[in-house]
Amino acid sequence: MFARQIGIDLGTANVIVYVRGKGIVLTEPSVVALAEDDGKGPHIVAVGEEARLMLGRTPGTITAVRPMRDGVIADYVITERMLKHFIDKTCGRVRIFRPELMICVPSGVTSVERRAVKDAAVRAGAREAHLIEEPLAAAIGANIPISGPSGNLIIDIGGGTAEIAVISLGGIVVSRSVRAAGNKLDEAIASFVRKRYNLMIGERTAEDVKIQIGSALPMDPELTMEVRGRDLIAGLPRTITIGSNEITEAMDPVLQQIIAAVKSVLEETPPELASDVIDKGMVLSGGGALLRNMDKLLTQVTGVACYVAENPLYCVAKGTGLALEHLDFFRRSLVAVR
Repeated sequence: MFARQIGIDLGTANVIVYVRGKGIVLTEPSVVALAEDDGKGPHIVAVGEEARLMLGRTPGTITAVRPMRDGVIADYVITERMLKHFIDKTCGRVRIFRPELMICVPSGVTSVERRAVKDAAVRAGAREAHLIEEPLAAAIGANIPISGPSGNLIIDIGGGTAEIAVISLGGIVVSRSVRAAGNKLDEAIASFVRKRYNLMIGERTAEDVKIQIGSALPMDPELTMEVRGRDLIAGLPRTITIGSNEITEAMDPVLQQIIAAVKSVLEETPPELASDVIDKGMVLSGGGALLRNMDKLLTQVTGVACYVAENPLYCVAKGTGLALEHLDFFRRSLVAVR
């Protein structure tokens, strides 16, 4: 019975699957590797972690792609096949019952983008697919008591989008979705290293730098790391040592976009809910919450205390699963697809 209800965080960077009664069962990068077949079109070689390892390392006949971009479907056919792969992996290829799915979408998506997600889920093997807005799923997964008449502010920083929302009585009151998140931070780091050091690095290296030494605020003492890439002048491999404060400088323009979105949500929040937010503070979830000092930066610029949720990476997936378990209560908060 339980494997028939599945919550999916269909993210730009990762796909996380929650099964009712089992919890989080699968976390894989949302990357698909395709090989060209003579005359037959591309076929899938690898999906998930196996495909991620191929990023930037493939021969001419194979391409590794991310079918999700900025939180929405960029390539419909590949997304559908990727979803099917993960549903098969979770439920088994041979199944008597088709599962019921709950999938999260960014709060700023258009009706066309919503329809694309729902159709892809049904074609990938779902009996029924419900959509829930990402900040609402993150709040449910972070165990925030959202059903009462009290304001709660959630900031979910994923791979493609940062979602900021004030939630009360089980619904979103004010929200903002900005396409400035984890992937944009990686691009900013790669661009910074290219301009300052004339060194070309790949997106995987940029992500490693962010994870190892990245910080939202300058650090003292600062962390350092060796970075390898291709020298743009000599065209030869070269190694440099880079410090965490330089990475902070590189990421600053993207972080400022997230800060601006948080401030605009706070400005639009009704006064009664704003006082609740000041009392309780803001909750930070998503992979971006793992960036060093991100909570401190948000506290510093807004004057409102900011806390990182428990297991921030899994909040959205857990929230989608819990919303599906309590579907009757959350039904009116779900995204309608026309």
